[in-house]
Formats: sequence, structure tokens, C-alpha cells
Amino acid sequence: MHYLEPMQTHGLNSGTKQSIALLLAASIGASVPAQAQNIQPSPVTIFENVTLAPNFAPDPTTVRGISGGPLTATDIAGRAETITGPCNGFVDEQPDHTIELTQFFNYLSLQIQSTDDTTLIVRGPGGTWCNDDYSGKNPGIAGQWLSGTYQIWIGSYEENAYHPYVIRMTGQKQP
Repeated sequence: MHYLEPMQTHGLNSGTKQSIALLLAASIGASVPAQAQNIQPSPVTIFENVTLAPNFAPDPTTVRGISGGPLTATDIAGRAETITGPCNGFVDEQPDHTIELTQFFNYLSLQIQSTDDTTLIVRGPGGTWCNDDYSGKNPGIAGQWLSGTYQIWIGSYEENAYHPYVIRMTGQKQP
């Protein structure tokens, strides 16, 4: 059985995200073949915060979470669209992750990977950016990034829908 480490419920009543996270952990455990009882599986950690510097390792770095929330993305972003895409979906009031960039990045890519339709809001130095459907139904943002603190929200396209996701961060341009 996998165990969950620090998790925030981001203000959802009745622990919706916590329940989904426990189900996610149970499903991950269910897909692992039977092992000897003395082997401890590694924990599944979600809603992590990250600090990155150029040439970080490992590259890519990944973090996990559960998308969705009660607010529209436009409520958080303060607009319906940004130069990186539309502000679609439903998110929590508090960000799912915080990413601290210690220096300017000439190139950094954040891509969300989920089996369901998710959306992205990034708020940091210089403004707020949104995206939906960067790669299929998965959002992402890539380019130059100023140093500083970025708040990250991962939304679900549909209201009251919560989906597991992975954020993949890389400093390597894909051909």
C-alpha cells in the first residue's frame, strides 16, 4: 500500500481532494504486483512545492496533484484570456503548487499530464498566464521565465470534477 505525505485540501469542504488522493493511492497500490511483506513501498507525495535553478537535476522534475475546485479560472486569473491561452476550468482559491525560480530561465517548460481534461494558471513575476490544450487536452507553458515565486493552479475543465495529474518541468527544448 502506498502512503500519502503532506497534502493540502485547498479549502474544499468534506475533504473531496483528500478522498480522491486516498483513492489514487489505493489504485496505485492495486496496480503493483504482490511483493514480500518486508519491502516498504515509496510514498506518493502530492501538492509539493519546488525550487529550481538553471541546469536543475533531475531534468525533468515532476510533481503530482489533484485538479479542480469550486472557482472559475477567470476568478483567479482576473481575465478570460492571456497571451498563452484561455483561462478555462475550475480551480481552488489557493494554488496547488509554488515554484521558486532562483535565477532567470532562458527556457523552462511546464506541461501537465493527465488522462482527463485539465487547465493551467500561472501567477508570478510579470503577470498571470493561462493555458488549455497545449498538447491534446493537457495544458502547458514554455519559454523564458523571470526569477521569483510562481503560484500554480491546475484546474478541471468541468465543475466538480477532480483528476490526478503530473506536472513535468524541463529546461530542455524538445525537438
